[in-house]
Amino acid sequence: MFVRKSWSNVEASKHLDSYFTKLRKSSRHQTGVQVWIDSREFTYRYAAGGITAHKDISVSLNQPFHTASIGKVFTAVLIMKLAERGKLSLDSPVVTFLPPSELENLFVYRNVDYVNQVTIKQLLGHTSGVADYFDDPVIHKPTFMQRIVANPQEMWTPETLIDFTRRNQRSHGAPASRFHYSDTGYILLGRIIEQITGKSFSDNLHLEIFNPLQMNDSYLMFYSQPKHTSAEPIQDIWLNKVEISRLPCLSCDWAGGGIVTTPQDLLLFQKALPSGSCINEASLQAMKTFPNKFRNGIHYGLGMMELHFEGFFFLLRGLPRLQGHSGILGTHMFSHPESDTHIVMNFGSSTSIVRSYRALIEVVTTLKRMRVWG
Repeated sequence: MFVRKSWSNVEASKHLDSYFTKLRKSSRHQTGVQVWIDSREFTYRYAAGGITAHKDISVSLNQPFHTASIGKVFTAVLIMKLAERGKLSLDSPVVTFLPPSELENLFVYRNVDYVNQVTIKQLLGHTSGVADYFDDPVIHKPTFMQRIVANPQEMWTPETLIDFTRRNQRSHGAPASRFHYSDTGYILLGRIIEQITGKSFSDNLHLEIFNPLQMNDSYLMFYSQPKHTSAEPIQDIWLNKVEISRLPCLSCDWAGGGIVTTPQDLLLFQKALPSGSCINEASLQAMKTFPNKFRNGIHYGLGMMELHFEGFFFLLRGLPRLQGHSGILGTHMFSHPESDTHIVMNFGSSTSIVRSYRALIEVVTTLKRMRVWG
């Protein structure tokens, strides 16, 4: 029986260098890419491209970048920390923590207001029924995406983001009746964190996660600064083929994904999760229960995704199930706990989502050739 020889670290690195170099050169509306892979026996780093507003600066291996929806994992961790301290229960009604005016008209479905039934857990798992300001249809155009591209100088606050859903979108169902991904739900979670702690969401990120884990290059864009005194310029952000990395409209994320960080800092966070230094094992297991399907191949728990590669294409059956989160800008933070493997990638473009997942499959199959997965 023929047994394929496993790749060495050098062979794997050369293959990935070639792959990502060709990928970047063939990409449009994308000006940079970063890839970090850490496993017990293999470490890989790749960075290429430039920063548009700083034509003399090339993208460094550890260049800060906007994480997009990877930030939802951080919001979920903050909620779990509050649950561990007895400040809330995952089954606590949302109305316990937020005033009626803030929740008005967000959970009305077929003329029934379900606001009193919505729980923290349902917001975390996207089963509350609340619409998604970022991607859902609107009653009156423009859509949210059209608006931020057409009005790049417009600043958004948690209040105006929630109000966009309240005034311009409809609920998608009664609580617990279906899965519907919602950035609006995570803005509400951020507001709950603020109400319980009496501190800003950004202060919670720094005090509870960034500072203890020494994530010194991480911060919440528009709301805080990194612990390192001089923040480096962030990588380009292409949204619908428009570069917006230095524009106020990027304030449209907050607790749904407004964190700027570096690959090194994200690895610190990834490795802290299973170690118990961030949240306890019971909290992590609650986040890592994946009852709902986000899309084919992507299952969802409480602020975390699990990838079932056979759901993308049946011939990928047998690849390991990675856990973490991705974002609309082609950002990835995924781990395989059993082999202590961690993958961070940033493509920095909303047109690169499919391309970035293909790249992730290439990384995973390369690691399989190395027999990292056993």
